[in-house]
Amino acid sequence: MNFAKHWAAVLDDYAIDLAWSPDGSLLAAASAAGGITLFDAATGTVKHTLPGHENGANCLAWSPAAGRAVPDEPRPPTAQPEASPSLLATGGQDGCVRFWNSVTGAQVAETKVGNAWVEHLAWRPAHSPLLFAAAGRKLVALKPDGSVAHTFADAPKTISSLAWRADGSACAAACFGHVVVWDANTFAAQKEFAYGNAIYALTWSPDGRWLVAGCHDNAVHLWVPAEDLELHMSGYETRLKELSFSHDSKWLATGGGRDSCIWDCSGAGPEGREPLLLPHSARTCAVAFQNGHGLLATGAADGEFCLWAPTRKNPLVAEVKMPAAATKFAWRGDDALLAVGTEKGQIFVFRTD
Repeated sequence: MNFAKHWAAVLDDYAIDLAWSPDGSLLAAASAAGGITLFDAATGTVKHTLPGHENGANCLAWSPAAGRAVPDEPRPPTAQPEASPSLLATGGQDGCVRFWNSVTGAQVAETKVGNAWVEHLAWRPAHSPLLFAAAGRKLVALKPDGSVAHTFADAPKTISSLAWRADGSACAAACFGHVVVWDANTFAAQKEFAYGNAIYALTWSPDGRWLVAGCHDNAVHLWVPAEDLELHMSGYETRLKELSFSHDSKWLATGGGRDSCIWDCSGAGPEGREPLLLPHSARTCAVAFQNGHGLLATGAADGEFCLWAPTRKNPLVAEVKMPAAATKFAWRGDDALLAVGTEKGQIFVFRTD
């Protein structure tokens, strides 16, 4: 396998979020200063610079249904139709969600969620487009035209993470001491789980069995909602914000210390099993498995970035020293490109073939 830098770019601030368009032709990057940049995947050329959010941007998310239900600007009757656009949603410190046409770069809708920052956006996968947006204690479901499909009752505390099941049937929302699994069709609570501390991250296993939380008390907590089963692994060096599942749902990668931990979630799950430890020279700050293959990217606070094949006897595939710590990994849908954002605003795109 070859692994090499494809292109690089620099934002005007901390790279707070990255995401590939559904067709893989564009990389969206959010700067903490508020602007959004759309890069051409092949060349790194800037396709559009979007104004984003005046007070700062926090998150972005592409609608998975490219070219469907995307609002357009009015066209003269003689205008030629453009290529089917993908819809990009962004959330900011202004309390707004904004929707952008990726072909024209124009804002096509805006929704005020509340006075708190919009920190979490998650599109429903595998179904007609529906966006969950969280701002403080408020959670809303939005349609692609920006209209509100549903407003949920306020959460007990600030919502700290959102995560959709891969089949699009439910979305989990976490806050301090509390996780709710919301039904995507009825907007009713399917399950509610209590947890006695803050939760920083949520993820579902691709097969929908495991719901996993990274927690403030230096632990990872797992639920199996269909079986009313809970597991808990503690003893991490630091609070845990980094979670990623392998495409086959067998392996769970976590941060929480100098080593990246890889847990075997097959069968009865990881509790009582020893994890595989992938060492770093500093605290792990980002982890990301490929979408459909077996490679894992991990980043450390000193700028070290590694690529691993965890099931191999010698798992290290590549090692890169970056000028700053990784803030975000984003594998393109076909796993051929990996985008890495850093604390100093650099964007690096690597090619695997």
